[in-house]
Amino acid sequence: MIAFCGLNCEKCDAFIATQNNDNALREKTAKLWSELNNVLILPEHINCDGCRVNGRKTVFCDKLCPIRQCAMQKGVETCGKCPEMEQCPKIAMVHANNTEAKNNLKV
Repeated sequence: MIAFCGLNCEKCDAFIATQNNDNALREKTAKLWSELNNVLILPEHINCDGCRVNGRKTVFCDKLCPIRQCAMQKGVETCGKCPEMEQCPKIAMVHANNTEAKNNLKV
């Protein structure tokens, strides 16, 4: 359940709320993400089955994530398989804030 960028979907509150049908966690996540992104995110937007699998996605992950869009366009399994990853400005911020994500792509 590793996303294209290396984040672990199983640790994401949207994934956890979806898998457990946890409406309280959906509400908490929607509130937090709304505040962090200065945009209205509703609890019903918090549904995701994982970045690289068929199924539900949050609006950001499905339509707006530049990393996911790029990886799908290039047809790579993850960014770890992309020869441009080390110089990629799209993924740099994720990896700067989450060393585990970068390490997940080395597996």
